[in-house]
Amino acid sequence: MKERLAFLSVTSDDQVNDTVKYIDEEDFNRVPTDNISEIPEKPETGNFSSALTQVILCSGFPTQLSLVLILNGLGMNATSSDGQLSFSYIVTLSLVDALLLVGLIKYFLDAHGESVRFLIVGQKPVLNEVALGLILTPLLVVCAIGGLLLIRTIAPSLSSTTNNPLEAMINTPLRAILFCLVVVIAGGFREELQRAFILRRFEQRLGGGWLGLVLFSILFGLGHRLQGWDAVIMTGMLGAFWGLLYLLRGNAVTSMVSHAGFNLVEVILAISAAQSL
Repeated sequence: MKERLAFLSVTSDDQVNDTVKYIDEEDFNRVPTDNISEIPEKPETGNFSSALTQVILCSGFPTQLSLVLILNGLGMNATSSDGQLSFSYIVTLSLVDALLLVGLIKYFLDAHGESVRFLIVGQKPVLNEVALGLILTPLLVVCAIGGLLLIRTIAPSLSSTTNNPLEAMINTPLRAILFCLVVVIAGGFREELQRAFILRRFEQRLGGGWLGLVLFSILFGLGHRLQGWDAVIMTGMLGAFWGLLYLLRGNAVTSMVSHAGFNLVEVILAISAAQSL
């Protein structure tokens, strides 16, 4: 039904004319809606146990464990016949896990009246956030290299691997291209969307964003145990920085761009180092 607003106009000679003007729904639809997406959402996020369940399911461990069991059941092994990590296994696991996690996050956001777009973009101009992410990328690369060298100088025992086992898999141009795709999608996009979602839930129901930042940064670092304890420390610190970006800027664009750029530079440096040998 059309909503109607009646306006009463009165003449100067005290004669009342019931002049009724109708404004229907079409008039209201003409109101500009360009900035509606910038209005902060106030969703119903459920109780503590619901938020905690969502964080656990989106932590990456349940989905990866399930995928490992499924891939093993299909006859895919994590290592090849020579004992090295299987490239096809890592690519499949990373991309399918990214798809599952993004789907889970979207489902939970939709269920509570939130949107993926608002979680990622927030309220700041996107181009400004992209530019900041690009500026931060080389700085993060320099800091990471310097940090690893410092750790290996102070505590050489923490470096348990001479070479990153993931780097050994990138031995052809095609593999290099595919691996670049993996580090952008499964690293830059998925991990930062995951981090933003988990920090948001901590902000809303689980004791605050700063608590979430500490806990998830530790978890993020431990997820890189395969690359050595020095990598655990360095990636934990990087994760904390990217999480801090989200908390301070209210969007995941900057962290996604800088994380994806960082990973790409890592792959390029690894390829360059392998070719120089």
